[in-house]
Amino acid sequence: MTSIDRMYRVIRKPHITEKASDGTAVRNAYTFRVPVDANKVEIRQAVEKLFGVQVMGVNTLTVKGKARRRGYTAGQVPDWKKAMVVLSEGQTIDVL
Repeated sequence: MTSIDRMYRVIRKPHITEKASDGTAVRNAYTFRVPVDANKVEIRQAVEKLFGVQVMGVNTLTVKGKARRRGYTAGQVPDWKKAMVVLSEGQTIDVL
């Protein structure tokens, strides 16, 4: 079982895009930005405890950072992870 501090760190912020909004409307899935080292079990426990809902499934995706350039200096945007959390029928999360 993870601590409550870790749960608040696992769910960083909602990832609100047009595609994520379609997922919410069609299959009751909410998208969040999470740490790269977070696993599906931690994400499920955090969403269930923090929002008081029942999670049916969790899908994760690691988004690779883009290469950026500013003059002669080249750099890389850090990688990040997003989690699509599918809730059971009739349950919602107010993310706005």
